[in-house]
Amino acid sequence: MHSVIQSAQRLIIKVGSSLVTNEGRGLDHASITKWADQIASLRELGKQVVLVSSGAVAEGMQRLGFEKRPTGVHELQACAAVGQMGLAQIYETSFAKHGLRTAQVLLTHADLADRERYLNARSTLFTLLGFGVIPVINENDTVVTDEIKFGDNDTLGSLVANLIEADALVILTDQRGLYTADPRKNPQAQFVHEGKAGDPALEAMAGGAGSGIGSGGMLTKVLAARRAASSGAHTVIAWGREEQVLVRLANGEAIGTQLLAQTARLTARKQWMADHLQTAGKVMLDAGAVQKLAAEGKSLLPIGVMGVSGEFGRGDVITCTDQSGTPIARGMTNYASAEVRRIMRKPSSEIELILGYVEEVELIHRDNLVLL
Repeated sequence: MHSVIQSAQRLIIKVGSSLVTNEGRGLDHASITKWADQIASLRELGKQVVLVSSGAVAEGMQRLGFEKRPTGVHELQACAAVGQMGLAQIYETSFAKHGLRTAQVLLTHADLADRERYLNARSTLFTLLGFGVIPVINENDTVVTDEIKFGDNDTLGSLVANLIEADALVILTDQRGLYTADPRKNPQAQFVHEGKAGDPALEAMAGGAGSGIGSGGMLTKVLAARRAASSGAHTVIAWGREEQVLVRLANGEAIGTQLLAQTARLTARKQWMADHLQTAGKVMLDAGAVQKLAAEGKSLLPIGVMGVSGEFGRGDVITCTDQSGTPIARGMTNYASAEVRRIMRKPSSEIELILGYVEEVELIHRDNLVLL
């Protein structure tokens, strides 16, 4: 097996909380320095690197004297605010030794859900890379509530991979990689050297939480690989304390679990729609509409809609589900929710009669629709 990292030119490297903070005991300066050394070596190989680093909340916990992760939203936000200062300082110092500049970029999922903010973030990151700067990205936990509860930087790493069309995502964690079962509980567990990103069997293998320091376990990493694969990015999950792990991967050595993307790269607009973790509303489709979207690549017509939930406007991204509620696609709607409720189950030829005008004959045109 050969590492896909060798041929990758644009990399997202995600480092987990337990690694950055030495299992929650404060920022691990020695390890962070080693990763900076390795990333500097990758830069000498001509690779562009974006670093997604956890650790702000964990570092803040240590600085504020918390022995375990607090549950209160405002306490978590305070930890993030305090910890982010130390995180930015050590990365700046570590990379400066190699003559490399860094930039702190704090993102939320909302930044990637809004089209204008998505494009601004994308342009900023490309500009930073063009200047030779290493962006250090973290989730903006200080101002966001639901991401602290449900978000994780594995997901953020995959979103950034899609945002800048990276070739590969490297997730450095406190585990060697993916096993067929939890090796701490099952001595028969086998190590998974390579798999296909998005394979449902991998998600079954990855069930269970990780360390008590971060918010994600192995499952979030497998799901992140699936998301990254939607834009053609491969994923490697490896032990962060493996000696010279990044350099060895870049030299073609197979380390950890390699999850290969099976799909072609999506266009930037469709990737933006696919990256919506939350959408403005939903439409439930009948079996015929599901067939036309999923199997035939057709546009969505109002006649195929059985139900509408949520309030959305023209141009918003909405989720299309089947009758069981399973999401099958996301797309940019040509009509607001109130209008859809009036024209659903009706042929397109009646739209003007019902509404008094017609924007488009399709509810969602296939060019503005992406399958999940």
